Amino acid sequence: MDNAATTPMAPEVIEEMIPFMRNYFGNPSSTHAYGRKVKDAIETSRRNIAKHLKCRPGEICFTSGGTEADNLAIQTAVLKLGVRDIITSKVEHAAVINCVSEMEKRGMAKVHWVNLNDDASVDMDHLEELLHNNENCLVSLMHANNEIANRIDLNAVGALCKGHGAYFHSDTVQTMAHYTFDLENTPIDFITGSAHKFHGPKGIGFLFHRKELGPVPMIHGGGQERNRRAGTENIYGIIGMSKAMDISYEDLQGHYKHIYGLKTLMMEELRKVIPEVAFNGESGSEESLYTVLSVNFPDSEIASMMLFRLDIEGVACSGGSACSSGSAKGSHVLEHVKCVNKGPNVRFSFSRYNTAADIKSCVGKLAQLMTAEVE
Repeated sequence: MDNAATTPMAPEVIEEMIPFMRNYFGNPSSTHAYGRKVKDAIETSRRNIAKHLKCRPGEICFTSGGTEADNLAIQTAVLKLGVRDIITSKVEHAAVINCVSEMEKRGMAKVHWVNLNDDASVDMDHLEELLHNNENCLVSLMHANNEIANRIDLNAVGALCKGHGAYFHSDTVQTMAHYTFDLENTPIDFITGSAHKFHGPKGIGFLFHRKELGPVPMIHGGGQERNRRAGTENIYGIIGMSKAMDISYEDLQGHYKHIYGLKTLMMEELRKVIPEVAFNGESGSEESLYTVLSVNFPDSEIASMMLFRLDIEGVACSGGSACSSGSAKGSHVLEHVKCVNKGPNVRFSFSRYNTAADIKSCVGKLAQLMTAEVE
């Protein structure tokens, strides 16, 4: 129940990777047949990923994951595109918040924090105000929040940025291979992906960048990745990521229907056993990221031990700080959410491998914990 953190690799992905572990061992930079075989597989994967996203293969740069890709986009905007003002939010992933903060600390850019509404959604009027007051800036706002499932409209934000001459970067790690992308027609300059969020291997991701905005290398060495990222490519990871994306886009609507059904079921079952339960941010709405549900529980004696007790019962999930309860600082995202209850916050996140039985078992264990407390 913690698929926003990572997902199990699909069996088909593992099978696709094995030949490149056992037989095709060549270095893709080598010019002989062994190297050419692997190089061709990498470029085929690049074309395949670009096909799914409706962009050019040359606009895909492979990285070690979403964090590196986010950093690469932000540093490219500052070091190559002359950006001196960055607009972002306090509920972004640490990969963005810490990177832009470092840029500001070094005196390379000034960070402007867009206002948030009570549910931690972006105040679009304030975003427009910041864009009006800052020229040649970068806007970095995630497509969907990994903790509270808030989603932005990429086309709406992108159009606003374009109208003010700003560059637009979005961390799309949680939405990649869960939603369709048409990058040819979406007004966006950089997006990021990480394979292990959609049943691919860990340690591999990518940055999409407009052709004319080729990134400034963070890693220097050979000429791999068209001189954008030095070092021998993660061959198995690239192959696996491409296959994982194939599987996702083969039946995107079917995956959505199944997973959103599980999320809806969990909300219904939770309300039955804990009527006071609430859902943080936009996670309880139909328009939110359908893989994530952030649950705000009423205060109780087991509040501080809820995650531990669930872990003992075999339920893997993640948590955050209790809202206004005086507890130790936890989630930086939940600090900006107006919670209904003062009890613990727990994030449950789902994948296509979860079942209705998983949901009912989890809620049953929660009910047992609550009942045991009362007794």
